[in-house]
Amino acid sequence: MRSSDRLPAGAGTRLVVVGHGPAAARLTEALTAGGFAGRVTVLGEEPRAAYDRVALTSYLSGRTAEDLTYPVPEGVALRLGRPVVGIDREARTVTTADGHAEPYDTLVLATGSSPFVPPVTGRDLPGCFTYRTIDDLDAIRAACAGARAGVVVGGGLLGLEAADALRGLGLTTHVVEMAGRLMPRQVDEGGGAVLRRHIEALGLAVHTGTGVREVVAGPDGRVAGLVTSDGETIEAQVVVFSAGVRPRDELARRAGLAVGERGGVVVDDGMRTSDPAVYAVGECALHDGVVYGLAGPCLTMAEVAADRVLGGEAVFTRADTSTRLKLLGVEVAQFGAAEGALDVTFMDPVGGVYQKLLVSDDARTLLGGVCVGDAAPYDTLRPFVGRDLPAAPGELLFTGGPADLDVPDDAQVCSCNNVTAGRVRAAIAGEGLTDVAGIKSCTRAGTTCGSCVPALRKILAGAGVEVSTALCEHFTHSRAELFDIVRVRGITTFSRLIAEHGTGRGCDVCKPAVASILASLGGGHILDGEQAALQDTNDHFLANIQRNGTYSVVPRVPGGEITPDRLIVIGEVARDFGLYTKITGGQRIDLLGARVEQLPLIWRRLVDAGFESGHAYGKALRTVKSCVGSTWCRYGVQDSAALAVALELRYRGLRSPHKIKSAVSGCARECAEARSKDFGIIATEKGWNLYVGGNGGFSPRHADLFAADLDTGGLVRVVDRFLMFYIRTADRLQRTSAWLEQQGLDHVRRVVLEDSLGICADLDAQMERHVASYTDEWRAVLDDPDKLRRFVSFVNAPQTPDPSIAFETERDQIKPVLIPLEATR
Repeated sequence: MRSSDRLPAGAGTRLVVVGHGPAAARLTEALTAGGFAGRVTVLGEEPRAAYDRVALTSYLSGRTAEDLTYPVPEGVALRLGRPVVGIDREARTVTTADGHAEPYDTLVLATGSSPFVPPVTGRDLPGCFTYRTIDDLDAIRAACAGARAGVVVGGGLLGLEAADALRGLGLTTHVVEMAGRLMPRQVDEGGGAVLRRHIEALGLAVHTGTGVREVVAGPDGRVAGLVTSDGETIEAQVVVFSAGVRPRDELARRAGLAVGERGGVVVDDGMRTSDPAVYAVGECALHDGVVYGLAGPCLTMAEVAADRVLGGEAVFTRADTSTRLKLLGVEVAQFGAAEGALDVTFMDPVGGVYQKLLVSDDARTLLGGVCVGDAAPYDTLRPFVGRDLPAAPGELLFTGGPADLDVPDDAQVCSCNNVTAGRVRAAIAGEGLTDVAGIKSCTRAGTTCGSCVPALRKILAGAGVEVSTALCEHFTHSRAELFDIVRVRGITTFSRLIAEHGTGRGCDVCKPAVASILASLGGGHILDGEQAALQDTNDHFLANIQRNGTYSVVPRVPGGEITPDRLIVIGEVARDFGLYTKITGGQRIDLLGARVEQLPLIWRRLVDAGFESGHAYGKALRTVKSCVGSTWCRYGVQDSAALAVALELRYRGLRSPHKIKSAVSGCARECAEARSKDFGIIATEKGWNLYVGGNGGFSPRHADLFAADLDTGGLVRVVDRFLMFYIRTADRLQRTSAWLEQQGLDHVRRVVLEDSLGICADLDAQMERHVASYTDEWRAVLDDPDKLRRFVSFVNAPQTPDPSIAFETERDQIKPVLIPLEATR
């Protein structure tokens, strides 16, 4: 592009953006941060502001639309539900569907892309969906409520996310992929084979190398099934099309702008279209023959366009399309080139791991790589793509390379936000950063998909900065140090601890953390005296608060084992109190919709039937999931159900830095999903294998094998020590997965298995004290009139039920409505 073609700074006083997705949001943010003095108007087609599409699936697992929504910069005029239907380049106006003509000096097209739906018979039947927007997910969730099975057409990134969503909504799920393997754009044949085995082991049916012939209807006119191009009929009441996207370039076409032969608005290195007054960014833009469908390149396009509008010289070059993610619990990563002259490959069919490095013909330059099942090499090696190998290929693949391997300053560590290692180091030095949160705030690295966070930690560790371990402004000590202070000095109250070892009155960071420490060391009931004021929201009422202000009640069901009589009690309680019931992923029954004053009444019914608190509200042991094991299953080699019950009863009520989940599988088929738990156990012919440090949270991680072929007594002893060492030394709200990465697996093994620190006797004694002192928190409340007094919805109406108060159900919320006393007489 000639410099004379570039608009001078401030020339475009009226800037209009068509579309409001992530790229448009980043554009407006960059313009505002750069001091753009003109007026910015955004015309969005959807009825809601831009939201994080990378995290779209999390909307189905608890996050709200508000959680995902990007903030709108001050001064930006956002007009939602205003799709643009035409562009008049001569008059420099855009026209919306309601006939409004919006003038512009500079126009930015951020229209994104639309899902591709194959032109097959029945694709428009009720029950067919795409997987693109929050509205799509709302419709899918509603359809799944009465469905048994679903099919996802497309086995790429988004298709597998959609399949996971259907599985999570309770459907038997099939994936149909035209290519010969899943994720054909990211993994090769070997990686695809390993990925398929992982996904089929989760119960999904995979159909590759076939397409869709038609979607068939049932007698009610809705989807009843799908016929593949092979002639196979798959029963389904829900069909989700996720077979790729197409750039939305129809506005540009009608306006006479240059578009690619296969779609996309043609742009130059500055994101300028064939009209100097019009830019295009994101998934609608075609740069150097490529339309990008990943967040990183699209966000970079937006920043380049903003810089050009502000008078800068930024250029967009061919983007990094590296990807690291976790699909259905399986780590998948791809970086660099898809082909190379030579490759170094490792495959472990038993462990489900496939890794391959692609190198130049002289084996000196790293070209790319593929990882399935274990993506650890991604963090270290992606920044070295196109560079000389820092070690032999085999060493890099199997050990990650030398311990002192340093990422070059000009290497990109965050492809989503185009952040180099040098920029991170400069931020650390210039701003005095001491944690990853600070790096995220200053550089944006790690704020989109999060896959670069391990690399950020490594850079931080290598920067030579002193990382603060203070719990908060009131304590200079770390949580682990405070734990030892409380334990050694016999401190039993927060007030004494802060008086002797802290300052001020405490805050919402240190109070719950200290409350957890006191509870871990047997400090009495969490609602006793001063402790009651320290607790998190849920602990205040020993129940989980829900989005509508009501609470859920989850009784403990050890190992998922329950008698018919107890099932009947739960059903009767749910019926009598009008509660919604849900089988949880941990083999328990969740009772939702209880008001505060109803909690003791519900607990009384449950406790009298032999139930106790399941600690679903606390940072404590939640569940020990189990298959039926050798008692019932023909494949079982050990009694997994009995062990799960014993472990859950042993560790119930164990307060910890974060929640703890466990599982016991009776054989290597792993039906209890033990390797996604904080500690998981898998039966062998010789005993039990123990896995630790797994979780299925926001940063999912497969557990590591800690010890093999343990007998039952030895297993319990190792788990005791592992948990107590974690409780002693972890940071506040640190999961076992992050703690294990921080401590190092080998170090924890030496402490627990070899007693390298000489503390195992103390750990054993501490666990025995916990087991001996356990009491049910619900029963303790029911037996204490003082504790019961806190369970009221209205302080001025303590009776239950109060005749002056009625509750009305409005949609999914229960709202109190005050009724005049006269109306009740």
